Amino acid sequence: MSTVTLVAIILIAGIAVTLALGFPIGLSIGVSSVAAMIVLLPLNQAAITSAQRMFTGANSFSLLAIPFFILAGNIMNNGGIAKRLIACAKLISGRLPGYLAQTNIVANMLFGAVSGSGVAAAAAMGGILSPLESEEGYSKEFSATVNIASGPTGMMIPPSNIMIVYATVAGSVSIAALFMAGYIPGVLWGAGCMILTGFIAKKRGYVNTQKHSLKETLVVLWQGIPSLLLIVIVIGGILKGVFTATEGSAVAVVYSLILSFIYRSIKIKDLPKILLASVKTTAIVEFLVCVSSVMSWIMTFTKIPQLIAGSILSITSSPVMILLVINIILLIVGTFMDPTPAVLIFTPIFLPIVKTWGMHPVHFGLVMVMNLCVGTITPPVGAILFTGCKIGDVKIEQLFKLLLPYFAVVVITLMLVTYIPALSLFIPKMLGLI
Repeated sequence: MSTVTLVAIILIAGIAVTLALGFPIGLSIGVSSVAAMIVLLPLNQAAITSAQRMFTGANSFSLLAIPFFILAGNIMNNGGIAKRLIACAKLISGRLPGYLAQTNIVANMLFGAVSGSGVAAAAAMGGILSPLESEEGYSKEFSATVNIASGPTGMMIPPSNIMIVYATVAGSVSIAALFMAGYIPGVLWGAGCMILTGFIAKKRGYVNTQKHSLKETLVVLWQGIPSLLLIVIVIGGILKGVFTATEGSAVAVVYSLILSFIYRSIKIKDLPKILLASVKTTAIVEFLVCVSSVMSWIMTFTKIPQLIAGSILSITSSPVMILLVINIILLIVGTFMDPTPAVLIFTPIFLPIVKTWGMHPVHFGLVMVMNLCVGTITPPVGAILFTGCKIGDVKIEQLFKLLLPYFAVVVITLMLVTYIPALSLFIPKMLGLI
C-alpha cells in the first residue's frame, strides 16, 4: 500500500470513526490529521510541522473579520436592533398571505445582512415572532419551518463569515467580490421561501388583519433606518475602499454598540456576557481553521486533491456533470459537517477542478457556500435546524413533511445559481470587482 493511499485512509476513516464516537468536528479533524502527519514524517518533524501549519492557518488578516462580525451579531441580538428590523420587515411583507411568516423571512434576510450569522438570525427573529404567530393562530410547526428554511439567507447576504473563510482558503479571491456575489442568490433563496409560504398560508387561511397608518409607517422607518444604515456603512465602506473587510467588521462592532446604548437596550454590565459568548464562538471557528490547515497541508503534500480531480475527470469531462457531482457531494457533506471545516477541506479539492474549464472562483465560492448552507437546515448536525426547533418548541420529526417543499425550492435555486454564472457574477462585474 502506497503512503498516499495510507494517508487518505487515515484521514477519511479517522474522521468517520471519531465523529461516530461523538468527537467534536474540530477535534476529529485534528486527531486524524496528526495521525496522518506521523505516517508522513518522523515524530519530532510531524509535531513541529503541525504546529507551524496551525499558526500559519490562523495568521491571516482577513480572518480577523470573523471575531468582529461575531461580536457585532451578538451585540445586535441583545441590543434592540433585531426588534427594529422586524418592524421594518413587517412593512415590506405588507398584505401578503401569512404576513407574520413572511415577516420572519424578510427579517432573517435583514438581520443576516447586518450580522452575518444564520443561527443568530433564526434565534433572534424566531424568538420574537413565534409568540406573535401563535397569537394569530399559526401552527408552531409552520412557524418553525419558515424560520428554519429562511435562516441560511443570513449566510448568503453579506457580510458572511463563511465567505471570508472561503476567500482565505481559495487565495487571491476578493472578499468584496464574494460579498456582492451573495446578494442575488441570497435574495432568490428568500424570495422562493416567500412564494411557497404565501401559497401555504393562503391555503391555511393565515391572512393579514393589521393595517399601518402613514404615521405608524413613518415612525417604524425612522426607528429602523439607523439599524439598516449599518449595511450601507459597512458594505459601502468596503466597496469604496474606505476600509477593508476586516476594518469594516470593527466598524460594525462600534456602530452596533453605540446604537444599542442609544436604544438603552444594553448596559455596561451586559458586555462581559456578550464578549464571553463571542469569544467562545470565535475560538471554535479559529480552532477549526487551525486543524484544517494541517489537513490541507497533508493533502497538498501527498497530492490527494489532484488524485481526486483525476478520478472525477476520468468519469466525465462534461462541466455540467462534474458540477452536478460536486453539488451532490457537498450536499451530502453539509448534512454531517459544519460549513467552516467543509470549506476548509473541500475548497482545495474542488476549486482546481472547476478552474480547468474557466469557472470563476467567486462563482464557485457561492455554489459551495449555498450547498453547505442547505446542510445547516438538515439533520444530523444542522445548526439552524436545531436552533429553530428549540426556539419554536417543536421536535425535528414534526417538521420533516413541512420542510420538504422548502428543500425543493432551495435545491431549484441552487441549480439556477450553479448553472447561471450571471446570478453570482453580475453585481461584482457591474461594480468592477472582478
